[in-house]
Amino acid sequence: QRSPKPPMGVRFPPTLPNYLKRFTMGKLLKYLSEVKSEAKRVSWPNWRECRDSTMVVIVFIFILAMTTLVCDKVIQLFVNFVNAGA
Repeated sequence: QRSPKPPMGVRFPPTLPNYLKRFTMGKLLKYLSEVKSEAKRVSWPNWRECRDSTMVVIVFIFILAMTTLVCDKVIQLFVNFVNAGA
């Protein structure tokens, strides 16, 4: 049996979800002021700590890339060896 056709005429968009109905400008401003006060309490790293951490990440990425390259080449050699024998 076929499903019924939708009614003709003007379609109204669905109502707003509950979380959007509860939104007010006052709540948004309160949230942003709390974020600002929380950001002031964060202990931000100094320039040297930031630079050192960045170098650790860059070196780790390089090591991971080289490891992936070596594993890829070993698998490629194994597949070529298996295919050559077949």
